[in-house]
Amino acid sequence: MTRPRLGFLGVGWIGRHRMQAIAEHGLAEIVAFGDPIAAHREAARAIAPRAIQCEHLGQLLEIPLDGIVIATPSALHAEHCLAALERRQAVFCQKPLGRSASETRRVVAAARAADRLLGVDLSYRHTRAVQEMRAVLSAGGIGRVFAADLIFHNAYGPEAAWFYDRVASGGGCVIDLGVHLVDLALWLLDFPAVEHVESQLFAHGSPLTSDAVEDFAAVQLRLAGGIAVRLTCSWRVSAGRDAVIEASFFGSNGGLAIKNVAGSFFDFVGERYSGTRTERLCEPPDAWGGRAAVAWAERLATSRRYDAEAERLVDVAAVLDAIYRGSISASQASAS
Repeated sequence: MTRPRLGFLGVGWIGRHRMQAIAEHGLAEIVAFGDPIAAHREAARAIAPRAIQCEHLGQLLEIPLDGIVIATPSALHAEHCLAALERRQAVFCQKPLGRSASETRRVVAAARAADRLLGVDLSYRHTRAVQEMRAVLSAGGIGRVFAADLIFHNAYGPEAAWFYDRVASGGGCVIDLGVHLVDLALWLLDFPAVEHVESQLFAHGSPLTSDAVEDFAAVQLRLAGGIAVRLTCSWRVSAGRDAVIEASFFGSNGGLAIKNVAGSFFDFVGERYSGTRTERLCEPPDAWGGRAAVAWAERLATSRRYDAEAERLVDVAAVLDAIYRGSISASQASAS
């Protein structure tokens, strides 16, 4: 194993959090970081005082690096990933990798062509509760799964203005929060084929009919084998608490769930059900936020080569595309 040389592009709160997680594990050498905002760079300097400071990606790409961690606005993800991969640097990017399946597919193809490791911060996979659920599911512990119900309500919603610009963000709560739900549903079930998608999207309580972004989504998926999956996500809904984050799976011989605790964005319990009996699989504390970045850095320390698991990122993005197609009117659909 070798300590890869890493650069970080975008060192706002989440970029610095991922930098801190990697720094604490000592897995990599933080060589440089870049951000156009001086206050962000100053805050990042506290984590990596010897790193080279840059203002933009062009400067970062001139530095010899093994990989780059990207935490920029969504509209820039694909462009920044492609630029790094053209320099044969491995990439770890915030979600979504692209604003559409076509953008996502381009990045994955570039990673394959460069033979470089590509990771995306699908962080909820790395919670202890989800890991426990995956172990039970893989062992057939609840029998044949026939249904799942996944929820992510954020009673606040994002603050940055670009989240509410469809061109800049790619969409609203679906691409921001729903991406985690789609990923968990497919990943925990080993990516069965998605046979049908039906969705209803809303903005401020009315059906989405314009270029506005959705703040509430209700989605029904039918997966291969007749598995029924419901997804619901929202921004600024009256949830009665800060957040509601849950994923429940129902099988012929039991059930499993991850649930946030008392409205927390960070604390989760994992549970297993048999009839009316509940078994607690795990509970807080669980410092999971940076684990996806750490796992990518660990992998990079052993090999920079492309991992075909990245193809699954296109599968998730295609479902998001289908959810958005389900929101257009009949006249728009016929016109297209």
